[in-house]
Amino acid sequence: MISKSLKALSLGIALVSSVAAAQAEPVKIGSKNFTEQFIVAEIYAKALEDNGIEVERRLNLGATQIAHTALTSGEIDLYPEYTGTALAAVVKGELTSDADQIYNTVKDYYEKNLQLTLLQPTAINNGYAIVMLPERAAEFNLKTLSDVGPVSNQLTFGAEGTFAERKDGLPGMKDVYGIQFKEFVQFAKLGIRYNALTSKQIDMTFGFSTDWQIDAEKLTVLPDDKNLFPPYYLVPIVREDALEANPKIAEVLNKIAPLLTNEKMRAMNAAVERDREEPADVAEKFLEENKI
Repeated sequence: MISKSLKALSLGIALVSSVAAAQAEPVKIGSKNFTEQFIVAEIYAKALEDNGIEVERRLNLGATQIAHTALTSGEIDLYPEYTGTALAAVVKGELTSDADQIYNTVKDYYEKNLQLTLLQPTAINNGYAIVMLPERAAEFNLKTLSDVGPVSNQLTFGAEGTFAERKDGLPGMKDVYGIQFKEFVQFAKLGIRYNALTSKQIDMTFGFSTDWQIDAEKLTVLPDDKNLFPPYYLVPIVREDALEANPKIAEVLNKIAPLLTNEKMRAMNAAVERDREEPADVAEKFLEENKI
């Protein structure tokens, strides 16, 4: 009888130890392969560590599909993603200007099909921004994209990649705003657009809303007043089993969400790309300044 009791006790202890070990596994945080992702992933990692959760960093994984595969396979437990990117690349849904619709569509698909979930979205919307030098915009009295159509045949637009072919690129600008540029200059390499704009080789280009150059060069952003471009809100995507093991993940990251804004992200991107600070140091400063 005593032997059976001891055996049962041993099994119970082993079970508790097994559960404790599973819960003690570090939360594996990933990122895609560009500056903004490094910074935000470090913010998440440091915030979780400050709340007593052990973290393992697996940053700079690669492009969207690589990071997504790492998440679904369990190689990582969470990473920051953009709602519009998730809709287009994973859900294969129709892009829309309705931010809530995109978020809910992605969240529903991920939960039903992938055992993943979306936490609260940040205030970062890293969608397209159509930019000009302020003096050039003033010369044509351009306040919004609707103003561009009538004078577009006098302007030159420059961009990289497939912007000339995308529905939310030049074809969309033509269909929605009647914009037909005098000339389209396609760049062979990424990162050329801002130099081309500031050196006046082109009149207009697209950027992303958190690009630090927008503030640094005091560029004019022409509002997308007819909502051509879909929103790309940054949001943590997390494995449901990781949340079950560490429910505090949601509490911590949801607290951070409203504090991450386009303006703060531009400044942090500039600190890394222009001022050569380390993403981890920039993340630490953000958490200190926001008292997280």
